[in-house]
Amino acid sequence: MPRALLALSIGAFGIGTTEFVVMGMLPEVAEGLGVSVPSVGLLISAYAVGVVVGAPTLTALGVRFPPRQTLVALMALFVVGNVLSAVAPSYETLAAARVLTALAHGSFFGVGAVAARRLVPADRSTSAISLMLVGLTLANVVGVPLGTFAAQQTSWRLVLGAIAVIGLVTIAGLLAWMPRALGEPGDLRTELAAFRRGRVWLVLCLTMVGFSALFAVYSYVSPILTELAGLPVEWVTPVLALFGIGTTVGTLVGGRLGDRYGSSFVVAGLLATAAVLAAFAVLARTPAAAVVLLVLFGALAFGLGPVVQNGVIEAARVPGGSLVSAANQGAFNVANAVGAALGAGVLSAGLGWTAPIWVGAALALAGAGLAVVVRAADRRDRLQAPAGAAAVPAGQRTAA
Repeated sequence: MPRALLALSIGAFGIGTTEFVVMGMLPEVAEGLGVSVPSVGLLISAYAVGVVVGAPTLTALGVRFPPRQTLVALMALFVVGNVLSAVAPSYETLAAARVLTALAHGSFFGVGAVAARRLVPADRSTSAISLMLVGLTLANVVGVPLGTFAAQQTSWRLVLGAIAVIGLVTIAGLLAWMPRALGEPGDLRTELAAFRRGRVWLVLCLTMVGFSALFAVYSYVSPILTELAGLPVEWVTPVLALFGIGTTVGTLVGGRLGDRYGSSFVVAGLLATAAVLAAFAVLARTPAAAVVLLVLFGALAFGLGPVVQNGVIEAARVPGGSLVSAANQGAFNVANAVGAALGAGVLSAGLGWTAPIWVGAALALAGAGLAVVVRAADRRDRLQAPAGAAAVPAGQRTAA
């Protein structure tokens, strides 16, 4: 593994930790700032807004620079945002700092995915992206629980300060290991031209629909486990840790399978996800079955992430692809909002705790239908491409 991928994974770990750790520190932050817990909960929405705004904006500003410079600048912004969050004297200041921190989120993953592809041979591009994204899954397994515990025992400010240090470690790794000449600086007009391709929009729609299945279920996983499976509340955290391990394994395995099978793996993965969720809905009242199926669901859902991220870059068929890559990160956030909203809708209608699971199964099936269309477009593009043509122009890749 190129060491630069380790730097990208560390950065993903820091970003994932800072995004989700606030959920575990709500009481401590509220007490420290003298505001209500629901008010602190709005910081989660503020972060999401920052991601959606920052992903296209900062990526567009950074296309004129080599990936190494852009990634270092984004991580420097991330460090500043976390430091300001750690020392924020008021709720309003903390909210502004959280938005500033989030600006780097989508762009880092978008540019990082393009950089990861360039670090390895073409037939390992999805695996390279998965090695970066595994830092995000490990954040939920290790970073968030440790951060929550540290906030309870010491101070939430120290947790955010420690995350800033992770950002500094990432910068050091990028400067030491990321090649300076990792492809030429891009051109905004060329990057924007990628959005004229119908295949790009197909993949973005696939992300929004297919991954809504994940958030329709995961957003309500705690009450599903306690109300349906009958698990004690104290068991929820260990089960979520198992879920996190499943997502980590799924991300790594999905990267390898994506390199081999491409969009065909996405079709199979979404069909399998729909089947697992249907079984989950039927067997949710059996604790052991519920836990096993939830972990399998996490592995499948996260295993598809690197494949779709790589797919949208290939669909762009431009030398860079950072802008469509960042747009796909925005599509993931749309999926988050859509899935959670649909789950809330069926719950508000009084359809019970199995309803979000069935919604997830339906969304996975719809995503599989879109994936079939994407696969057909992939095959059509390959047939129309000149013999020996590569998806990424010569000189844009650096072999490991």
